[in-house]
Amino acid sequence: MSQPSPPTPAGHVSCPDRRTRRHTSFCESTSGREGVQRVSANEQKDFRPSWGPEGTGLRQARSEAAADRTQVLGLSDAGREQMRFCWDSAPPPPGGSQGARHQGQGLSAPGVGTRVVNPSSRCEGRAEVVEETREVRRSGGATVALLRTGAGDLDGPRVVKLSKIVSSQPKVLTPCRSDVLVLTPWLAPIVWEGTFNIDILNAHFQLQNITIGLTVFAIKKYMVFLKLFLETAEKYFMVGHRVNYYVFTDRPADVPHVPLKEGRQVVVLQVRNYTRWQDVSMHRMEMISNFSEQRFMHEVDYLVCADVDMQFSDHVGVEILSSLFGTLHPGFYAADRKAFTYERRPQSQAHIPWGEGDFYYMGAFFGGSVLEVQRLTKACHQAMMVDHTNHIEAVWHDESHLNKYLLYHKPTKVLSPEYLWDEQLLGRPPIMKKLRFVSVPKNHQIIRN
Repeated sequence: MSQPSPPTPAGHVSCPDRRTRRHTSFCESTSGREGVQRVSANEQKDFRPSWGPEGTGLRQARSEAAADRTQVLGLSDAGREQMRFCWDSAPPPPGGSQGARHQGQGLSAPGVGTRVVNPSSRCEGRAEVVEETREVRRSGGATVALLRTGAGDLDGPRVVKLSKIVSSQPKVLTPCRSDVLVLTPWLAPIVWEGTFNIDILNAHFQLQNITIGLTVFAIKKYMVFLKLFLETAEKYFMVGHRVNYYVFTDRPADVPHVPLKEGRQVVVLQVRNYTRWQDVSMHRMEMISNFSEQRFMHEVDYLVCADVDMQFSDHVGVEILSSLFGTLHPGFYAADRKAFTYERRPQSQAHIPWGEGDFYYMGAFFGGSVLEVQRLTKACHQAMMVDHTNHIEAVWHDESHLNKYLLYHKPTKVLSPEYLWDEQLLGRPPIMKKLRFVSVPKNHQIIRN
Protein backbone atom coordinates (compact mmCIF):
# COMPACT_ATOMS: atom_id res chain seq x y z
CA MET A 1 0.00 0.00 0.00
CA SER A 2 1.18 3.49 -0.71
CA GLN A 3 2.06 5.71 2.19
CA PRO A 4 -0.02 8.82 2.96
CA SER A 5 1.36 12.11 1.73
CA PRO A 6 3.57 13.90 4.30
CA PRO A 7 3.11 17.57 5.20
CA THR A 8 4.08 19.74 2.28
CA PRO A 9 7.67 21.02 2.64
CA ALA A 10 8.32 24.74 2.84
CA GLY A 11 8.48 26.33 -0.56
CA HIS A 12 6.03 23.90 -2.09
CA VAL A 13 2.28 24.11 -2.28
CA SER A 14 -0.46 21.56 -2.25
CA CYS A 15 -2.88 21.27 -5.13
CA PRO A 16 -6.43 22.63 -5.10
CA ASP A 17 -9.24 20.26 -5.91
CA ARG A 18 -9.83 20.44 -9.65
CA ARG A 19 -13.59 20.23 -9.27
CA THR A 20 -13.63 23.07 -6.73
CA ARG A 21 -11.32 25.14 -8.92
CA ARG A 22 -13.77 25.04 -11.80
CA HIS A 23 -16.45 26.61 -9.63
CA THR A 24 -14.29 29.30 -8.07
CA SER A 25 -12.19 30.48 -10.99
CA PHE A 26 -14.86 31.22 -13.60
CA CYS A 27 -13.90 34.91 -13.76
CA GLU A 28 -10.22 34.27 -13.07
CA SER A 29 -7.50 34.86 -15.60
CA THR A 30 -5.73 31.82 -16.97
CA SER A 31 -2.08 31.43 -16.06
CA GLY A 32 0.45 32.46 -18.65
CA ARG A 33 -1.62 35.28 -20.17
CA GLU A 34 0.52 38.35 -19.74
CA GLY A 35 -1.15 41.52 -18.52
CA VAL A 36 -4.51 39.96 -17.68
CA GLN A 37 -5.68 40.33 -14.09
CA ARG A 38 -8.61 38.88 -12.17
CA VAL A 39 -11.85 40.70 -12.87
CA SER A 40 -14.72 40.45 -10.40
CA ALA A 41 -18.37 40.11 -11.31
CA ASN A 42 -19.01 43.67 -10.06
CA GLU A 43 -16.35 45.05 -12.39
CA GLN A 44 -17.79 43.15 -15.34
CA LYS A 45 -21.18 44.84 -15.17
CA ASP A 46 -19.62 48.24 -15.86
CA PHE A 47 -18.64 47.17 -19.36
CA ARG A 48 -21.99 46.17 -20.84
CA PRO A 49 -22.88 48.27 -23.89
CA SER A 50 -26.53 48.73 -24.77
CA TRP A 51 -28.06 47.32 -27.89
CA GLY A 52 -28.57 50.47 -29.95
CA PRO A 53 -31.77 50.96 -31.95
CA GLU A 54 -31.52 49.08 -35.20
CA GLY A 55 -28.03 48.00 -34.17
CA THR A 56 -26.44 51.32 -35.15
CA GLY A 57 -24.43 51.78 -31.97
CA LEU A 58 -23.46 48.18 -31.38
CA ARG A 59 -20.01 48.18 -32.97
CA GLN A 60 -19.11 51.53 -31.42
CA ALA A 61 -20.27 50.33 -28.00
CA ARG A 62 -18.25 47.17 -28.40
CA SER A 63 -15.10 49.07 -29.30
CA GLU A 64 -15.55 51.56 -26.46
CA ALA A 65 -16.18 48.83 -23.94
CA ALA A 66 -13.17 46.89 -25.15
CA ALA A 67 -11.01 50.01 -24.94
CA ASP A 68 -12.17 50.64 -21.38
CA ARG A 69 -11.54 47.04 -20.50
CA THR A 70 -7.98 47.13 -21.77
CA GLN A 71 -7.27 50.13 -19.58
CA VAL A 72 -8.58 48.31 -16.50
CA LEU A 73 -6.62 45.19 -17.33
CA GLY A 74 -3.46 47.13 -18.08
CA LEU A 75 -2.91 45.47 -21.42
CA SER A 76 -0.10 46.38 -23.77
CA ASP A 77 -0.76 47.90 -27.19
CA ALA A 78 -0.56 44.42 -28.69
CA GLY A 79 -3.03 43.18 -26.11
CA ARG A 80 -5.44 46.02 -26.90
CA GLU A 81 -5.18 45.23 -30.58
CA GLN A 82 -5.97 41.57 -29.92
CA MET A 83 -8.90 42.40 -27.67
CA ARG A 84 -10.40 44.86 -30.15
CA PHE A 85 -9.93 42.31 -32.91
CA CYS A 86 -11.88 39.72 -30.93
CA TRP A 87 -14.48 42.25 -29.86
CA ASP A 88 -15.13 43.70 -33.31
CA SER A 89 -15.22 40.28 -34.92
CA ALA A 90 -17.87 39.00 -32.50
CA PRO A 91 -21.08 37.83 -34.18
CA PRO A 92 -24.08 40.19 -34.09
CA PRO A 93 -26.92 39.41 -31.69
CA PRO A 94 -29.41 36.81 -32.88
CA GLY A 95 -32.25 38.21 -34.91
CA GLY A 96 -30.26 41.07 -36.35
CA SER A 97 -30.86 44.56 -34.95
CA GLN A 98 -32.29 45.01 -31.47
CA GLY A 99 -34.63 47.59 -30.05
CA ALA A 100 -34.30 49.16 -26.65
CA ARG A 101 -31.95 47.43 -24.26
CA HIS A 102 -33.46 44.78 -22.02
CA GLN A 103 -32.86 45.72 -18.42
CA GLY A 104 -29.94 43.86 -16.87
CA GLN A 105 -28.96 42.18 -20.13
CA GLY A 106 -26.28 42.78 -22.65
CA LEU A 107 -22.88 41.67 -23.83
CA SER A 108 -19.96 42.16 -21.48
CA ALA A 109 -16.63 43.28 -22.80
CA PRO A 110 -14.40 40.37 -23.79
CA GLY A 111 -12.11 38.92 -21.22
CA VAL A 112 -10.89 35.64 -19.91
CA GLY A 113 -13.75 33.70 -18.39
CA THR A 114 -16.38 36.47 -18.48
CA ARG A 115 -20.06 35.66 -18.80
CA VAL A 116 -22.14 36.82 -21.72
CA VAL A 117 -25.91 36.50 -21.68
CA ASN A 118 -27.69 36.37 -25.01
CA PRO A 119 -30.55 38.93 -24.72
CA SER A 120 -32.83 37.16 -27.16
CA SER A 121 -32.41 33.91 -25.26
CA ARG A 122 -33.57 35.47 -22.02
CA CYS A 123 -36.59 37.04 -23.73
CA GLU A 124 -37.60 33.56 -24.83
CA GLY A 125 -37.22 32.22 -21.30
CA ARG A 126 -33.90 30.45 -21.94
CA ALA A 127 -30.71 31.35 -20.10
CA GLU A 128 -27.78 30.54 -22.36
CA VAL A 129 -24.41 31.09 -20.75
CA VAL A 130 -21.56 31.89 -23.07
CA GLU A 131 -18.06 31.72 -21.66
CA GLU A 132 -16.08 34.07 -23.81
CA THR A 133 -12.43 33.19 -23.82
CA ARG A 134 -11.23 34.86 -26.95
CA GLU A 135 -7.62 35.04 -27.85
CA VAL A 136 -5.59 35.93 -30.91
CA ARG A 137 -2.26 34.28 -31.59
CA ARG A 138 -0.17 35.30 -34.54
CA SER A 139 2.94 33.25 -33.79
CA GLY A 140 3.65 30.48 -36.24
CA GLY A 141 1.49 32.09 -38.91
CA ALA A 142 -1.80 31.30 -37.19
CA THR A 143 -4.46 33.68 -35.91
CA VAL A 144 -7.14 32.19 -33.72
CA ALA A 145 -10.27 33.78 -32.26
CA LEU A 146 -12.19 31.57 -29.88
CA LEU A 147 -15.63 31.22 -28.31
CA ARG A 148 -16.92 28.62 -25.91
CA THR A 149 -20.59 28.19 -25.03
CA GLY A 150 -22.50 26.12 -22.54
CA ALA A 151 -26.05 25.55 -21.39
CA GLY A 152 -25.86 27.30 -18.04
CA ASP A 153 -24.36 24.53 -15.90
CA LEU A 154 -20.70 25.30 -15.36
CA ASP A 155 -19.85 21.62 -14.97
CA GLY A 156 -21.84 20.58 -18.03
CA PRO A 157 -20.49 19.90 -21.52
CA ARG A 158 -19.10 22.76 -23.56
CA VAL A 159 -19.28 23.48 -27.25
CA VAL A 160 -16.03 24.91 -28.56
CA LYS A 161 -16.43 27.23 -31.52
CA LEU A 162 -13.38 28.41 -33.41
CA SER A 163 -15.00 31.56 -34.72
CA LYS A 164 -11.97 32.64 -36.72
CA ILE A 165 -8.79 30.81 -37.66
CA VAL A 166 -6.24 32.14 -40.10
CA SER A 167 -3.53 29.59 -40.82
CA SER A 168 -2.05 27.62 -43.65
CA GLN A 169 -4.65 25.47 -45.37
CA PRO A 170 -4.06 21.72 -45.02
CA LYS A 171 -3.41 20.12 -48.40
CA VAL A 172 -5.20 16.81 -48.80
CA LEU A 173 -2.92 15.69 -51.62
CA THR A 174 0.28 16.92 -49.94
CA PRO A 175 1.23 14.91 -46.83
CA CYS A 176 2.72 16.87 -43.96
CA ARG A 177 5.56 14.34 -43.75
CA SER A 178 6.42 11.85 -46.47
CA ASP A 179 9.55 10.46 -44.80
CA VAL A 180 7.89 8.90 -41.75
CA LEU A 181 4.71 7.10 -40.73
CA VAL A 182 2.24 9.59 -39.27
CA LEU A 183 -0.76 7.32 -38.63
CA THR A 184 -1.02 3.88 -37.05
CA PRO A 185 -3.19 1.12 -38.59
CA TRP A 186 -5.76 1.82 -35.83
CA LEU A 187 -5.85 5.52 -36.86
CA ALA A 188 -3.89 6.96 -33.94
CA PRO A 189 -1.63 9.86 -34.96
CA ILE A 190 2.12 9.51 -34.62
CA VAL A 191 3.43 12.89 -33.51
CA TRP A 192 6.40 14.30 -35.39
CA GLU A 193 7.54 17.85 -36.00
CA GLY A 194 5.48 19.22 -38.88
CA THR A 195 2.35 17.17 -38.15
CA PHE A 196 0.55 19.66 -35.88
CA ASN A 197 -0.25 23.36 -35.44
CA ILE A 198 0.59 24.21 -31.85
CA ASP A 199 -1.34 27.51 -31.89
CA ILE A 200 -4.63 25.80 -32.68
CA LEU A 201 -3.93 23.05 -30.15
CA ASN A 202 -3.01 25.50 -27.40
CA ALA A 203 -6.18 27.47 -28.01
CA HIS A 204 -8.27 24.31 -27.85
CA PHE A 205 -6.76 23.09 -24.59
CA GLN A 206 -6.78 26.53 -22.95
CA LEU A 207 -10.54 26.61 -23.44
CA GLN A 208 -10.77 23.35 -21.52
CA ASN A 209 -9.03 24.96 -18.51
CA ILE A 210 -6.80 21.93 -18.04
CA THR A 211 -4.10 21.10 -15.53
CA ILE A 212 -1.38 18.59 -16.42
CA GLY A 213 0.36 16.41 -13.86
CA LEU A 214 3.96 15.31 -14.48
CA THR A 215 5.18 12.43 -12.31
CA VAL A 216 8.86 11.83 -11.72
CA PHE A 217 10.73 9.52 -9.34
CA ALA A 218 13.86 10.88 -7.63
CA ILE A 219 14.81 7.89 -5.47
CA LYS A 220 18.22 7.50 -3.82
CA LYS A 221 21.02 8.68 -6.14
CA TYR A 222 18.57 9.67 -8.87
CA MET A 223 17.89 12.86 -6.89
CA VAL A 224 20.95 14.31 -8.61
CA PHE A 225 18.98 14.62 -11.87
CA LEU A 226 15.91 16.39 -10.46
CA LYS A 227 17.10 20.00 -10.61
CA LEU A 228 17.95 19.87 -14.32
CA PHE A 229 14.73 17.99 -15.02
CA LEU A 230 12.58 20.66 -13.35
CA GLU A 231 14.52 23.60 -14.77
CA THR A 232 14.22 22.35 -18.34
CA ALA A 233 10.58 21.38 -17.81
CA GLU A 234 9.83 24.96 -16.80
CA LYS A 235 11.41 26.12 -20.03
CA TYR A 236 9.84 23.64 -22.46
CA PHE A 237 7.06 21.52 -20.91
CA MET A 238 3.44 22.63 -21.37
CA VAL A 239 4.37 26.30 -21.51
CA GLY A 240 1.31 28.49 -20.89
CA HIS A 241 -0.61 25.75 -19.08
CA ARG A 242 -1.01 24.79 -15.43
CA VAL A 243 1.33 22.01 -14.32
CA ASN A 244 1.69 20.02 -11.10
CA TYR A 245 5.10 18.39 -10.77
CA TYR A 246 4.59 15.28 -8.64
CA VAL A 247 7.99 14.34 -7.22
CA PHE A 248 8.11 10.87 -5.67
CA THR A 249 11.15 10.66 -3.43
CA ASP A 250 12.63 9.10 -0.33
CA ARG A 251 14.60 12.33 0.27
CA PRO A 252 12.06 15.17 0.49
CA ALA A 253 14.51 17.54 2.18
CA ASP A 254 16.79 17.35 -0.87
CA VAL A 255 14.18 18.43 -3.42
CA PRO A 256 15.66 21.56 -5.06
CA HIS A 257 13.82 24.86 -5.10
CA VAL A 258 13.37 25.83 -8.75
CA PRO A 259 11.70 29.11 -9.81
CA LEU A 260 8.28 28.31 -11.24
CA LYS A 261 5.91 30.22 -13.48
CA GLU A 262 2.44 31.17 -12.31
CA GLY A 263 0.07 28.23 -12.13
CA ARG A 264 2.85 25.64 -11.77
CA GLN A 265 3.85 23.91 -8.56
CA VAL A 266 6.00 21.14 -7.13
CA VAL A 267 4.22 18.56 -4.99
CA VAL A 268 6.55 16.31 -2.98
CA LEU A 269 5.28 12.79 -2.28
CA GLN A 270 7.44 10.85 0.16
CA VAL A 271 7.76 7.15 -0.61
CA ARG A 272 10.07 4.36 0.51
CA ASN A 273 13.13 3.26 -1.41
CA TYR A 274 14.10 -0.23 -2.48
CA THR A 275 17.39 -2.06 -2.50
CA ARG A 276 17.38 -2.85 -6.23
CA TRP A 277 16.78 -0.25 -8.91
CA GLN A 278 14.61 -2.81 -10.70
CA ASP A 279 12.26 -2.84 -7.71
CA VAL A 280 12.05 0.95 -7.72
CA SER A 281 11.18 0.83 -11.41
CA MET A 282 8.51 -1.82 -10.97
CA HIS A 283 6.92 -0.31 -7.85
CA ARG A 284 6.56 2.95 -9.78
CA MET A 285 3.48 1.43 -11.43
CA GLU A 286 1.94 0.65 -8.04
CA MET A 287 2.57 4.13 -6.67
CA ILE A 288 1.24 5.94 -9.73
CA SER A 289 -1.86 3.75 -9.69
CA ASN A 290 -2.56 4.36 -6.00
CA PHE A 291 -1.95 8.10 -6.11
CA SER A 292 -4.01 8.44 -9.29
CA GLU A 293 -7.01 6.97 -7.51
CA GLN A 294 -6.48 8.76 -4.21
CA ARG A 295 -5.32 12.17 -5.39
CA PHE A 296 -4.49 12.86 -9.02
CA MET A 297 -8.05 12.33 -10.27
CA HIS A 298 -9.12 15.27 -8.10
CA GLU A 299 -6.26 17.58 -9.08
CA VAL A 300 -5.32 17.19 -12.74
CA ASP A 301 -6.88 16.30 -16.08
CA TYR A 302 -3.93 14.57 -17.76
CA LEU A 303 -0.99 12.68 -16.31
CA VAL A 304 2.43 12.39 -17.94
CA CYS A 305 4.90 9.88 -16.47
CA ALA A 306 8.59 10.51 -17.12
CA ASP A 307 12.03 9.29 -16.06
CA VAL A 308 14.07 11.77 -14.05
CA ASP A 309 17.45 11.11 -15.71
CA MET A 310 16.31 13.11 -18.75
CA GLN A 311 16.06 16.74 -19.75
CA PHE A 312 13.68 18.72 -21.94
CA SER A 313 15.54 20.33 -24.82
CA ASP A 314 12.72 21.63 -27.03
CA HIS A 315 8.98 22.21 -26.97
CA VAL A 316 6.85 19.44 -25.42
CA GLY A 317 3.27 20.64 -25.24
CA VAL A 318 -0.38 19.76 -25.55
CA GLU A 319 0.21 18.01 -28.88
CA ILE A 320 1.09 14.91 -26.84
CA LEU A 321 -2.15 14.85 -24.85
CA SER A 322 -4.67 12.12 -25.56
CA SER A 323 -6.62 9.47 -23.67
CA LEU A 324 -3.57 7.19 -23.74
CA PHE A 325 -0.17 7.73 -25.34
CA GLY A 326 3.08 5.84 -25.55
CA THR A 327 6.46 6.79 -26.99
CA LEU A 328 8.47 4.85 -29.56
CA HIS A 329 11.74 3.48 -28.20
CA PRO A 330 14.62 5.30 -29.96
CA GLY A 331 16.52 2.05 -30.41
CA PHE A 332 13.69 0.15 -32.12
CA TYR A 333 11.56 2.67 -34.04
CA ALA A 334 12.99 1.48 -37.37
CA ALA A 335 13.46 -2.19 -36.44
CA ASP A 336 11.51 -5.26 -37.45
CA ARG A 337 9.39 -6.61 -34.61
CA LYS A 338 11.50 -9.76 -34.54
CA ALA A 339 14.18 -7.56 -33.01
CA PHE A 340 11.92 -6.13 -30.29
CA THR A 341 12.99 -7.11 -26.78
CA TYR A 342 9.53 -8.20 -25.67
CA GLU A 343 9.20 -10.74 -22.88
CA ARG A 344 9.13 -14.05 -24.79
CA ARG A 345 8.68 -16.52 -21.94
CA PRO A 346 5.09 -17.77 -21.73
CA GLN A 347 5.37 -18.08 -17.95
CA SER A 348 5.38 -14.29 -17.59
CA GLN A 349 2.28 -12.10 -17.67
CA ALA A 350 4.26 -9.77 -19.97
CA HIS A 351 4.66 -12.49 -22.61
CA ILE A 352 4.17 -11.40 -26.23
CA PRO A 353 4.41 -14.28 -28.74
CA TRP A 354 6.65 -14.13 -31.78
CA GLY A 355 4.82 -12.65 -34.75
CA GLU A 356 2.83 -10.20 -32.61
CA GLY A 357 3.50 -6.58 -31.78
CA ASP A 358 3.07 -3.15 -33.35
CA PHE A 359 5.85 -1.02 -31.89
CA TYR A 360 8.27 -1.18 -29.00
CA TYR A 361 7.43 1.51 -26.46
CA MET A 362 9.86 2.91 -23.91
CA GLY A 363 8.82 3.14 -20.28
CA ALA A 364 10.47 6.53 -19.79
CA PHE A 365 7.60 8.63 -21.21
CA PHE A 366 3.92 7.68 -21.32
CA GLY A 367 0.64 9.13 -20.15
CA GLY A 368 -2.92 10.13 -20.90
CA SER A 369 -6.05 10.97 -18.95
CA VAL A 370 -5.74 10.19 -15.25
CA LEU A 371 -8.33 7.42 -15.55
CA GLU A 372 -6.50 5.68 -18.41
CA VAL A 373 -3.11 6.01 -16.72
CA GLN A 374 -4.61 4.56 -13.55
CA ARG A 375 -5.96 1.60 -15.51
CA LEU A 376 -2.61 1.02 -17.23
CA THR A 377 -0.48 1.25 -14.10
CA LYS A 378 -2.88 -0.88 -12.05
CA ALA A 379 -2.93 -3.61 -14.72
CA CYS A 380 0.87 -3.59 -14.99
CA HIS A 381 1.29 -3.75 -11.22
CA GLN A 382 -1.16 -6.63 -10.89
CA ALA A 383 0.64 -8.52 -13.66
CA MET A 384 3.98 -7.99 -11.92
CA MET A 385 2.52 -9.31 -8.67
CA VAL A 386 1.41 -12.48 -10.46
CA ASP A 387 4.91 -12.85 -11.91
CA HIS A 388 6.39 -12.35 -8.44
CA THR A 389 4.19 -15.12 -7.07
CA ASN A 390 5.37 -17.36 -9.92
CA HIS A 391 9.03 -16.45 -9.26
CA ILE A 392 9.60 -14.81 -12.62
CA GLU A 393 10.64 -11.28 -13.53
CA ALA A 394 10.02 -9.83 -16.98
CA VAL A 395 13.14 -9.15 -19.01
CA TRP A 396 12.70 -5.36 -18.97
CA HIS A 397 10.63 -5.16 -15.80
CA ASP A 398 7.81 -2.56 -15.92
CA GLU A 399 8.64 -1.67 -19.54
CA SER A 400 7.87 -5.24 -20.62
CA HIS A 401 4.46 -5.06 -18.95
CA LEU A 402 3.85 -1.63 -20.48
CA ASN A 403 4.43 -3.07 -23.95
CA LYS A 404 2.07 -5.96 -23.26
CA TYR A 405 -0.65 -3.56 -22.11
CA LEU A 406 -0.27 -1.20 -25.08
CA LEU A 407 -0.40 -4.11 -27.51
CA TYR A 408 -3.89 -5.08 -26.34
CA HIS A 409 -5.06 -1.60 -25.30
CA LYS A 410 -4.04 0.48 -28.28
CA PRO A 411 -2.83 3.99 -27.46
CA THR A 412 -4.86 6.81 -28.96
CA LYS A 413 -1.68 8.71 -29.79
CA VAL A 414 1.91 7.61 -30.36
CA LEU A 415 4.88 9.91 -29.84
CA SER A 416 7.82 9.71 -32.21
CA PRO A 417 11.39 9.28 -30.91
CA GLU A 418 11.68 13.08 -30.93
CA TYR A 419 10.16 12.72 -27.47
CA LEU A 420 12.76 10.21 -26.24
CA TRP A 421 16.24 10.37 -27.65
CA ASP A 422 19.87 9.70 -26.76
CA GLU A 423 22.04 11.75 -29.10
CA GLN A 424 25.27 10.54 -27.53
CA LEU A 425 24.34 6.95 -28.32
CA LEU A 426 22.34 7.35 -31.55
CA GLY A 427 23.55 10.56 -33.18
CA ARG A 428 20.95 12.64 -35.00
CA PRO A 429 19.47 11.21 -38.20
CA PRO A 430 17.85 13.65 -40.68
CA ILE A 431 14.29 12.61 -39.79
CA MET A 432 14.79 13.97 -36.27
CA LYS A 433 13.92 17.60 -36.92
CA LYS A 434 13.54 18.21 -33.18
CA LEU A 435 15.02 16.53 -30.12
CA ARG A 436 12.53 17.34 -27.38
CA PHE A 437 13.21 15.06 -24.40
CA VAL A 438 16.71 13.64 -24.26
CA SER A 439 18.84 11.43 -22.08
CA VAL A 440 21.33 13.01 -19.69
CA PRO A 441 24.84 11.47 -19.99
CA LYS A 442 25.47 9.27 -16.98
CA ASN A 443 27.25 6.23 -15.62
CA HIS A 444 24.42 3.75 -15.03
CA GLN A 445 26.58 1.50 -12.88
CA ILE A 446 27.40 4.25 -10.39
CA ILE A 447 23.86 5.65 -10.26
CA ARG A 448 22.15 2.30 -9.86
CA ASN A 449 24.54 1.06 -7.20
